[in-house]
Amino acid sequence: MFDTMTLTKATAGVCGAFLVLLLGKWAAESLYHVDSHGEAAYVIEVASAEDAGSDEPQVSFEELMASADAAKGAKVFKKCSACHKLEDGANATGPYLYGVVGREIASAPGFGYSGALTGMAGKAWTPEELDAFLAKPSAYASGTTMSFSGLKKQSDRVDLIAYLDSLDD
Repeated sequence: MFDTMTLTKATAGVCGAFLVLLLGKWAAESLYHVDSHGEAAYVIEVASAEDAGSDEPQVSFEELMASADAAKGAKVFKKCSACHKLEDGANATGPYLYGVVGREIASAPGFGYSGALTGMAGKAWTPEELDAFLAKPSAYASGTTMSFSGLKKQSDRVDLIAYLDSLDD
């Protein structure tokens, strides 16, 4: 079937290809060596997080709430409307939000809260507490079943809080 010469040629071909691969790898590593020796030729300066925030004037939460727009908050509420209702006592996937500003945490009747929020009984949903919760619910109440990732913009949060506060009597 195969004679010795054919087998020798096939073996030499495989070994030759492997040798070319190894020599190519060695040449590439010597040409494009990644480790740097010495100092970088140039350094790009980037502002740190502390430096970046220092240029902006600090606005207090009370001033933000005073300038909040409830009409914009109604638009932001559309993100919440998939799970929450605004009618008094109308629980859905989440508790109803009518009168939530000033209401005690985990106190909507008929809704089964997670242990993370029932452990906060006695605290009220003040605008400051709502702002902290809406920024990132999982960070505010670790273990909450609310899967919403949060509102990153504080202007959206204060507009939403102003809207929710305008709904009750």
